[in-house]
Amino acid sequence: MINKIKTMTEKAKKKATKKSKEKKEAAENTELDSLKTEIESLNTQIEEAKDKHLRLFAEFENYKKRTVKEKMEMLSTAARKTIESLLPVLDDFDRAKSSAEDDDSVEQFSEGVTLVYHKLYSILDNAGLSPMESTGEIFDPELHEAITEIPAPSEDQKGSVIDTVTKGYYLNDKIIRHAKVVVGK
Repeated sequence: MINKIKTMTEKAKKKATKKSKEKKEAAENTELDSLKTEIESLNTQIEEAKDKHLRLFAEFENYKKRTVKEKMEMLSTAARKTIESLLPVLDDFDRAKSSAEDDDSVEQFSEGVTLVYHKLYSILDNAGLSPMESTGEIFDPELHEAITEIPAPSEDQKGSVIDTVTKGYYLNDKIIRHAKVVVGK
């Protein structure tokens, strides 16, 4: 009978050990599942942080490009008002030069004044100012301002600019003053 009790006790111990192992495995599986869930959550947070970082970096790069572009634009047109105020002086200079170069003129354009004339134009050219060629060109309302129309001397000059009264100018490829012209009709 003692043997039977021993055997029963051993069986009960084995059963208890087996149940204990099963509980332990279940607890380990639960812990493993919670760790897997936590890892997935952390991976999601990492991906969100990476995405946020990339977006902020791209936004900052766009900001830098935009500010550089604005600065370049500001620099290219910073002197616009000054140059626009000099345009009437250039017109007067051109009229004086063309008047002095006329054969019937008593006045002469001295060599010093000619040097100043060329120096002024070269400085303004370096600043981005360029005159608009309009005489002989086809009239373009985007570039020219027609102040009058006259009968065209020939058929091929109809709709063309016959004479330029006031030169037009570009500043860095943008029109700062339209040419005032006479158009053939």
